[in-house]
Amino acid sequence: VALKRMLNFNVPPVKNSTGEPVWKVLIYDRFGQDIISPLLSVKELRDMGITLHLLLHSDRDAIPDVPAVYFVMPTEENIDRMCQDLRNQLYESYYLNFISAISRSKLEDIANAAIGANAVTQVAKVFDQYLNFITLEDDMFVLCNQNKELVSYRAINRPDITDTEMETIMDTIVDSLFCFFVTLGAIPIIRCSRGTAAEMVAVKLDKKLRENLRDARNSLFTGDTLGAGQFSFQRPLLVLVDRNIDLATPLHHTWTYQALVHDVLDFHLNRVNLEESTGMESSPAGARPKKKNKKSYDLTTSDKFWQKHKGSPFPEVAESVQQELESYRAQEDEVKRLKSIMGIEGEDEGAISMLSDNTAKLTSAVSSLPELLEKKRLIDLHTNVATAVLEHIKSRKLDVYFEYEEKIMSKSTLDKSLLDMISDPDAGTPEDKMRLFLIYYISSAQVPSEIDLEQYKKALMDAGCNLAPLSYIKQWK
Repeated sequence: VALKRMLNFNVPPVKNSTGEPVWKVLIYDRFGQDIISPLLSVKELRDMGITLHLLLHSDRDAIPDVPAVYFVMPTEENIDRMCQDLRNQLYESYYLNFISAISRSKLEDIANAAIGANAVTQVAKVFDQYLNFITLEDDMFVLCNQNKELVSYRAINRPDITDTEMETIMDTIVDSLFCFFVTLGAIPIIRCSRGTAAEMVAVKLDKKLRENLRDARNSLFTGDTLGAGQFSFQRPLLVLVDRNIDLATPLHHTWTYQALVHDVLDFHLNRVNLEESTGMESSPAGARPKKKNKKSYDLTTSDKFWQKHKGSPFPEVAESVQQELESYRAQEDEVKRLKSIMGIEGEDEGAISMLSDNTAKLTSAVSSLPELLEKKRLIDLHTNVATAVLEHIKSRKLDVYFEYEEKIMSKSTLDKSLLDMISDPDAGTPEDKMRLFLIYYISSAQVPSEIDLEQYKKALMDAGCNLAPLSYIKQWK
């Protein structure tokens, strides 16, 4: 809703009488692209009047009679480039939207450039959008995708981190959380674990919220914001936890569809990229090997199959794809059968009476064609994705890992020794083996003795593992 409002020049979209949107250009940076792409498809953008969407730092031609909507982070380079656009008189008018709040000094830079370029009247609006977070699903958000290693677990926990770096990381996280609550129009009750990074974030966020509320005139939580006033009595609970509380779970090999796609395939911001395996047929001797085709699919909320099965165990998903395919084939056959009846031989009475009955059937069959095609597209998509996942499961014995780790984590008895698993050359990549061992190490009540540990280390080394993670976990434990 917030994005659509922004693309409509910051007024809530109204259906006007003609129904034609105002045509405009959208200019974003990588951050803006990551925020918009999981939510709005190119078609939806076009419906909102966006004819072109371009990256801020690409070479852009002047389009003097079109308004431009900018959606960027208020960084130095971005501001410089915007000032340059003003000087070059690229567009008819400029709607500048910043993903998080812009500082006074940078705002003055833009103002000076506008005066210098004699373009003050063309800068129509400048907005702080407070949209510095990425919405992947209705109830799931991530804080950042660009430079995400800067706010990762490793960044916060590495031993040589300086205080200023830590402050920067905390500020980045707090800024995103603050943006989230501004967009939600609600002020949370904050709970966190003590003495951890979570507490630092909580204290900073609390301070930022209080400072914003103190200035009643400019507060972001009153007035005409999207959710203003509707949550005044019900405040959401924000629970901040530190990853250190449970390190085993992110290492765990999973068994549900969405988690598997995330774990074994290249899956970012709801888009999965696959390499198509070329068929078995051998290319003639001396010919170049065939190039693998790359395909990407969007797994979004509009994908009914994904919504229904992303949390299901993998074997169930495979079964459901099969069922969908069968029901699709049955429908397709029905359309074919009707078509053959329509090519009626000989104009006898029977055919004519059949005709009126079948015309109705055929009309309904034809009107359901777009739906059928969409169904076919989803079946193909999930067949490909599920097949790719299955190849990984088979080649790396992920099902065995999953069951074994479940047993370790629930402290039940193991039917096969850990050493056998690690030294089995067919079971998984070195990384799989390391993950398994780390889960065992984290979950075991008794740390394995030095003699045992040496044995495990040797087996891991033989399997080609990098032992750095183990020494970190050892120290951590």
